[in-house]
Amino acid sequence: MKICFVTHKVKKGDGQGRVNYEVIMEALKEGCEVMVISSELSEDLQNHAMVEWIRIKVPKIPTVLLRYQIFAVTSAFSIWLRQSSIDLLVVNGFITYARSDINCVHFVHSSWVKSKYHPFRERKDIRTLYQFVYNRLNAILERVALKRTRHIIAVSEKVKRDLVFDAKIGSPRISVIHNGVDTEEFYPRQANRSNYKLDEHMTYALFAGDLNSGIKNLDTVFHALSEVEDIHLLVLGDPERSRYPKLAEQLGLGKRVHFLGYRKDIADIMPLADLFIFPSRYETFSLVILEAMASGLPVIISSSCGVAELLSEDGAVVIEDPDDVKSLANVLRELVSNPKRLERMALLAREEALRNHWGVMANKYMEIFQHSTNSDRLPVSKQA
Repeated sequence: MKICFVTHKVKKGDGQGRVNYEVIMEALKEGCEVMVISSELSEDLQNHAMVEWIRIKVPKIPTVLLRYQIFAVTSAFSIWLRQSSIDLLVVNGFITYARSDINCVHFVHSSWVKSKYHPFRERKDIRTLYQFVYNRLNAILERVALKRTRHIIAVSEKVKRDLVFDAKIGSPRISVIHNGVDTEEFYPRQANRSNYKLDEHMTYALFAGDLNSGIKNLDTVFHALSEVEDIHLLVLGDPERSRYPKLAEQLGLGKRVHFLGYRKDIADIMPLADLFIFPSRYETFSLVILEAMASGLPVIISSSCGVAELLSEDGAVVIEDPDDVKSLANVLRELVSNPKRLERMALLAREEALRNHWGVMANKYMEIFQHSTNSDRLPVSKQA
């Protein structure tokens, strides 16, 4: 079987790109030939004998909207030229004007554009207006692409609900396969805090995310932290041009919040912390939560995170309202004062992650792919 994957990136350092990478590696392991139509491809796949890479170089023009349109048109033409040699065409959302067999959906523009957390609803300026127009147009193109595919794979039940209620896609056409995690890269280990000038006896929470976006909700974390003693916060993300360093000072948290900057060695940073906190306001899945759990960190997240579907009550704390400062403060206060519960949650978090490694996810994708070539009716997976 020759599978053609159409996506912008296939590489380990990217969320959607990592999923594509792992699925392609599993397809190769099972003896499939692979064609990749993308702008970026991991170097090890570039040199693989069973991989054909059709590279689309998109010119550096002003907006992402125009660049993606160029990719969509060019990729469709590339597929048309090679359609006789392709057994299965796998795409991500609206990415090409070609008709696909499988569409793997990580984000639903039809839902995001309606969200109360969309930047245009919080602040109206040229930048957020562009984002609104971009998302609105993509919502229209997304529906067209999804109606022209045979089957859809959603990364969470949350994404499936968004597809059904906002993109108006019939539920029987949708399978749910949760993303995975590298449990060998992310694992519990001892870290030397003194190398980072951190107190060996202090409780540290960890936050990782875009510091120029309010969606990740670091402001609520700061306000909750200001109500709880004996806990510090490590922050991963680029603080340049971010408002959060100033907010930390205003709340009197200057000595308790440690901005570590953007890091590629996040697997080595996670063991510095005692717990992971990520009460995002809108998150279709979030790999970083599973990575924290694989590292043996108890997690505090919001119900808005798609990964919450995987978590047991004993292994994580899920807050219903991401903006509820008091609830978040109460959870932090209880965990800081209960180290035995933290230890128990850490063990359960690692166990949850081990059940959701990349191999488990990739095998489920391949089951869908195999069914698609042997049957007109694809199975509907209800769990990761």
